Amino acid sequence: MLISEAFAQTAGSGQAEAGWANLVLLIGIFVIFWLLLIRPQAKRAKEHKKMVENLQRGDEVITGGGIIGLILNVSENYVVVEVAPGVEILAIKSSVQTLLPKGTLKSIEPSKGGKQQKKGGKGSTPAQEEKSDADQDTASTNGSNGGAGDEAPKTGEKN
Repeated sequence: MLISEAFAQTAGSGQAEAGWANLVLLIGIFVIFWLLLIRPQAKRAKEHKKMVENLQRGDEVITGGGIIGLILNVSENYVVVEVAPGVEILAIKSSVQTLLPKGTLKSIEPSKGGKQQKKGGKGSTPAQEEKSDADQDTASTNGSNGGAGDEAPKTGEKN
């Protein structure tokens, strides 16, 4: 034989040392995982729970869906949020994501309709104006306008 028996028996003790190294490596990975992922997430959850418990009437908030509004009423599990004058929504208390500083809603001025109106009137796009002109021309050649061209549904507009 080329390999002596004494050499073959000593190879087993090196494997036991590798087991301890693997265990130390596994513990190290868990510690890093805890410090980078679990601990910060638990801290954020604790802060969010405290913020939700301290909600009160008059607070300005952002919900999880991105709706910005003013809290009108707070109950045990729900809040009533005013998103526009006279428009109120009922939301689950935990869906409130962020508490805004006082006066934030007054500083935000939403634009009227989100688009500037053009000379064509009624806020339609040039392509829609051409289409409505073509509809009116077709109706006038058929002789049955009857105001149907004025009530044509507009496509592509956001409500």
